[in-house]
Amino acid sequence: MKDKRLYRLLAMLFAFALVAAACGGDSADDSGDAAGDDDQAVDADTEDEVVSAGDEAEGDVDTEVEESSDVAVAGGELIVGLEAEIVGMRPWEDTCGSPCYNVFVTVYDKLMESTEDGSYEGWLFESIAPNEDFTSWVGVLRQGVTFHNGKDLTAQSIADMFPIQQAGSQSQSQIAASNLANVEATGDYEVTYTLSQSNAAFPAYLSRAQLGMVWDAEAAADPDAFNEAPVGTGPFAFESRDLDNETILVRNPDYWMTDENGVQLPYLDKISFRPIPDEGTRLDATLSGTTNVAHTLRQNTIRDGRSARDDDGAEITMYEFQGNNTGGGMFNVLVPPFDDLRVRQGMVKLNSQEQVIEALGGTGISLPATQWFSPDSPWYSEKVAAAYPSFDFEGGKALLEEYVNDPERSDGKAVGEKLEAELSCPPDPTLIAAMQVLQQTLEQTELIELNMTNYDQQTHINYALGADNGFVGSHGAHCWRFSDDNDPSTTINPAVAPPTAEIAEAAGLPGVVSPLNFANYFDGDVFGAAIGAISTDDFDERYALYESIMLKIAEENPIWYSGHTATALITDDNVMGVTSWKLPSGSLGAGMPNAEGRWQQVWLAP
Repeated sequence: MKDKRLYRLLAMLFAFALVAAACGGDSADDSGDAAGDDDQAVDADTEDEVVSAGDEAEGDVDTEVEESSDVAVAGGELIVGLEAEIVGMRPWEDTCGSPCYNVFVTVYDKLMESTEDGSYEGWLFESIAPNEDFTSWVGVLRQGVTFHNGKDLTAQSIADMFPIQQAGSQSQSQIAASNLANVEATGDYEVTYTLSQSNAAFPAYLSRAQLGMVWDAEAAADPDAFNEAPVGTGPFAFESRDLDNETILVRNPDYWMTDENGVQLPYLDKISFRPIPDEGTRLDATLSGTTNVAHTLRQNTIRDGRSARDDDGAEITMYEFQGNNTGGGMFNVLVPPFDDLRVRQGMVKLNSQEQVIEALGGTGISLPATQWFSPDSPWYSEKVAAAYPSFDFEGGKALLEEYVNDPERSDGKAVGEKLEAELSCPPDPTLIAAMQVLQQTLEQTELIELNMTNYDQQTHINYALGADNGFVGSHGAHCWRFSDDNDPSTTINPAVAPPTAEIAEAAGLPGVVSPLNFANYFDGDVFGAAIGAISTDDFDERYALYESIMLKIAEENPIWYSGHTATALITDDNVMGVTSWKLPSGSLGAGMPNAEGRWQQVWLAP
C-alpha cells in the first residue's frame, strides 16, 4: 500500500509533471427508502451488536479508467438526470458541486485538467511552468479557440476575467487560498499569474470552476444576463434553461478540439440535464429509457442500480467512484451552543457512524470516515484515523451534561435546562432517516432537543453560505460533503481561511476572508499549515502539514463524518466514452471522479 501511495503521490507532484507535459505541447448527502421509526434509535447497551461497515464494505469501487478500442459515432442526444438543480451558471459566483460540474464542463473549458495518474496537464493551456519559488506561473494558451459568440480567446480574455473573479463570492475564496495576486496578459497568448506567496499546487486551482473555467468577461459584465445566457468556449453552447426542469445545450460547431482520428468534438449533437431530486425516480427514469444517465451520490441508489443490472437484467452500465468525498455534517462554531467545544465533541461521540451508514443504505459499500481522505488516498493518515472520536454514548453524554450544568454556558439558558440545536438537511428520505438516527441518539441523553429542518439543495447551500448575513451563516448543524480527489489545497485551504473580516483582522490577515469556510472555524496554526502546504512541492512536508490539519479537526470537531461517499453515473449500455476520454496531449483523463462526467468525448453506440 505504501508503494502504491508513493507512486500516486509522485504523480501528483504536478509542478514537474506539468513542465514535462508542456514540452510535448499539450461536495452532504446520501438515498433510498426512508427509515425513521423508533427501531432506528441507538441503544447505548447494544453498541457492540452494531456491525461495523468497515468490516463488510467493499471500499474502493472505482470503475477502471482505460482506453477504448471502439470507434466513436457522431450524433444523437444525451439526457442526464441530475440529483439536484444547479445554483446558477456563473463559475465565479455560484456554488458548484457534482451536479454543477456536469453542466459547467459542457459550456466552459478548463485551463487545466486532471489525468488518470493524478497529475495535471493543460487543456486550454498548451503549457504552464513556474519560477523557482512557485510565486509566478506562466501559461501559454492554444490558438484558434473561440467563444460561443465568435470572439477569439486570447491572454487578455483570461486577464479580463480576474477583476470579476476578485469580486465573486466563490472565486474570491479560491484567489485567497491560492495566493493569487494578479493575472496579466504578457503576450497575445501568454498569461502570467503572480502570487503573493509560493504555491506549488497552483495548477490544481486552474482545473476547477472558480478560477479554471473560461468565460467571456464582457458578457459577464451583466451577471444576471450572463446567468440566463452564459458564454464559454466549451464543446456545447447554451440553448435554454427551464429552472427545476431542464437545461439544454447544443453542439458547438466551432469547437477547437478533435479526437485522435481527427474527428471534431463533441460527438453528441445535444445534451440535456434534468434535475430529478428523488433518487428512485431518477434511477427509474434511466431504467425506463426516459433519460440516458442517472447521476447519483447515494449508496442506496448504487445498490439498487447493481440489483437492476445483475438481478433484473437491466441493460445499464455502472460507472462507480468512491474517493475522498466524505459525507457528514458541520457545526457553525460562531453560534451557540456549537461555539462550545464540549457540545461539538459530545455530539460527535454520539454519532454512530455504522448506523448512520446503514440508514443511508451504505452498509457493505461505504466505509466510516475519519478524515477528508479515503484509506486508498496518498494523503490518508492512520494517526488521524486513531484520533477521530469513536462512538461513545456515555462519554458524549458526559460532555453535554458538563455544558448544560455550566452557569456560564454560551446559549444563555439556565443551569440544567436542555440545550436546543438545529440540524438542517436537504429533504432526501434517506438523509432524513440517517439524521433521525443521530437525532434519536442525541435525545436519548435527555440533554438536548434537536430541531430538524429541511430545505431544497440550493436553499440548503445558500443557508450555509449566509449570503443574507454577511456570508457568516445563521445555520446550526448542517449536513454536508467534504473534499474531492483534486489536490488537497483546493478544498482544505479555503475551508480553514478566516470566515469573517473581523476574524481576519484579529489574525493579522486583513482582507483574507473565505465564504467557503462554512463551519466558520478558524485556527491560526491550522491556517498556517494550509499556507505552508502550498509553499513546497515536497510530499513528506505537505503530507505532515495536512495531517496536522486533519488532527486538529479531529480534536476540535467543527465537522463530523458519516462515511465516504460512493458515487456513480448509471447509464444505458450504449453510452460510451465515460471513462476513456483523453486530454489534448493524448494522456488518459481521470474518468468521472465524484460522478463528474466529461461529456465532450461521450458518444452513443448504434
